[in-house]
Formats: sequence, structure tokens, C-alpha cells
Amino acid sequence: SSQFTYFILSVSSNLAKQEQSIFELWGHGKCPEELYSSLKNYPVEKMVPFLHSGSTYKIKIHTFNKTLTQEEKVKRIDALEFLPFEGKVNLKKPQHVFSILEDYGLDPNHIPENPHNIYFGRWIADGQRELIESYSVKKRHFIGNTSMDAGLSFIMANHGKVKKNDIVFDPFVGTGGLLIASAHFGAYVYGTDIDYNTVHGLGKASRKNQKWRGPDENIRANLRQYGLEKYYLDVLVSDASKPSWRKGTYFDAIITDPPYGIRESTRRTGSQKEIPKGIEKCPESHVPVSLSYHLSDMFFDLLNFSAETLVLGGRLVYWLPVYTPEYTEEMVPWHPCLKLISNCEQKLSSHTSRRLITMEKVKEFENFSDSFLLQSKL
Repeated sequence: SSQFTYFILSVSSNLAKQEQSIFELWGHGKCPEELYSSLKNYPVEKMVPFLHSGSTYKIKIHTFNKTLTQEEKVKRIDALEFLPFEGKVNLKKPQHVFSILEDYGLDPNHIPENPHNIYFGRWIADGQRELIESYSVKKRHFIGNTSMDAGLSFIMANHGKVKKNDIVFDPFVGTGGLLIASAHFGAYVYGTDIDYNTVHGLGKASRKNQKWRGPDENIRANLRQYGLEKYYLDVLVSDASKPSWRKGTYFDAIITDPPYGIRESTRRTGSQKEIPKGIEKCPESHVPVSLSYHLSDMFFDLLNFSAETLVLGGRLVYWLPVYTPEYTEEMVPWHPCLKLISNCEQKLSSHTSRRLITMEKVKEFENFSDSFLLQSKL
């Protein structure tokens, strides 16, 4: 931020539970004297909104790899009396929480007398790392070969700025892991997939020692498992290359993990004209064959569809596979109606990775030709 420095620390109350929190950094030092000097140099105008007479506050002490007595904690808090606190102390429901954080290293067998670093800051928020365990794919009723990890699903929902009463769509829904993460934040979820068996929870199971999927193995049952069924709109068997939507803006976010052709094949439905020679044609009402769906075509369709159906300010979040030695930022597909917000890497091997791409719709839809899609080596 141009005005504030934020930092994230893992606040651990015991070895079994660790939580990440974010703070607005007001001061830092290697010893108490350095911390106090740093705090005295912090701009007063940035402190005042949180310390005025009409506010309530409390100060907490967090230590890493060391336990302090209550007397030691009080002594540290009293030493901050030079700060311009004018509000009232409220230990139960304060408007603002401030924290002193002392780092004593990582070795429990050699704890130093004095901390390596001391920080002081205003608490912003706690993390929600417990969601990774409670939504673990291992405990989920319905999974597939490519079910998205719970942690990554929540990261994608956060990138999509998913909030209560949003409508979130996944055109490559699979077993619906991304719908679950979005529904957790109160969004209504909808999806499509070309695979009939996956959409309906039929066929062979992905779990070891289980031959066929059971009656409770489907996307709706997954949402029911977490008490989120009320946010389920529907999931349809549909081809992402041929969306059957009326023109209009429907979605606050499109969050998806397109197939890369590694564990899940990239397929689309073929028309009568596209049927290879030697294959007998079928009635017009029947789609007889699935054709390969090139990655560049798939991402072109995805961006064009998102630009047409997202509301202004809505976000598209998706994974882009890349060959690391040849990757450049110019290879990321783009659209004149979508602005690139972030591009994060997840390494898969020494020469492959995938990029988490987040884009935001910044102007009304206009169609564009294949020539606008950058020539990426997908």
C-alpha cells in the first residue's frame, strides 16, 4: 500500500494450532528501545483515526517460541504509554486491537533471553486456515481425478472477490470443488461440464478400493455435506465451446480450472460437418463424436464468454498451464474488455507450472477475432 505497510505472521498459541493474521505495521526493532524509536517516528496522522477519545481498544502480546508471565506482559504494555491513546480500554469488544509481537527464533531447545525482532501493529484480520482441513478433499463425498485442493479453491474465490449473494459460474465444473469454496462465502453457484457421468455422479469412482460411485456422490451432495445446498442453482451437461446463453450479463465471477489434457482430456462436441471421414453420420439431434479442443481455442472462448457474461467489475479467475523455459508474460491471453489483475505461479515440475490468472471486466462487451488472442505456446 502507498500509505501503510502490512505484514502477515503465524500466531501460534500451541503446537497443534497455528493461525495466520495480518497487521498494519506501526513499528519494528531488534530491541525495545529500537521499537519505541520506530513508533515515535510513525506519522501521528496515521495513528489518530484509531486512538481518538471516542474509540475503544486493547493491546495483546504474542510471543513466538517463548511464554511470558502476566507481569511481563503488563510491563510491556505500560511501556507504550507514550503513544497518544485517548480512547477507553475494552478487553471484551474493542473497536481496535493492537499487538506486540516478539520473535524468539525457531529452536525450542535454545531460547534466547531477548527476542530477535519485536513488532507493533494494528490487527486487521485473522486467517481462515481451519477451512483447509474442514473442507479437505479427503473427507468429501464426491471427488474426481482433478478435484481442486481446498486451499487453492479458497484462494481462487478470494481472487474472484466472491461475496454474499454473488452468482458464480464454473464452465468446467468437474466435481464442483470451486463451487463449494464460492458457496462458503454466500454466493449462489452454477456450472456446466461436457462429461455426462461427472455431472450426474455416475460411472467409476476415483477413490481407491471403490469400483462405482454411490447415490450420494454428486455435486449437489457435496454442497449438502457442508450445509451449503441452498446456494446451489444447477449444473448442466454443456459444451463450453458452444455456450447456450442469451446475450446479457449474468455472473459476478467466473472461477474455473480448465482441463489441460493431462489427467482430463480437452474435448468439445463436433458438428455434422466436422465429423471425420469414414464415420457414419447420425441424425441432426444427436452429437456423434467429441473432437479435440486446442488449449488456445479453449482460452479464447473462455475470455470471450467471460467478457460477454460478467457484470462490469466482475472477475474471471482461471489456471493457465505453461512450459516454464519458454514462458513470458506476453503469452497470457487477453481481451480488450478484461484487465489483468494478477498472475501467480504454481510450480508443477522443473519445467512445467501453471499460472493463476485473475482478470476484471472493465468495459462493456465487444466481440473480437482470434487475432486479438496473443500467440501463446500452450
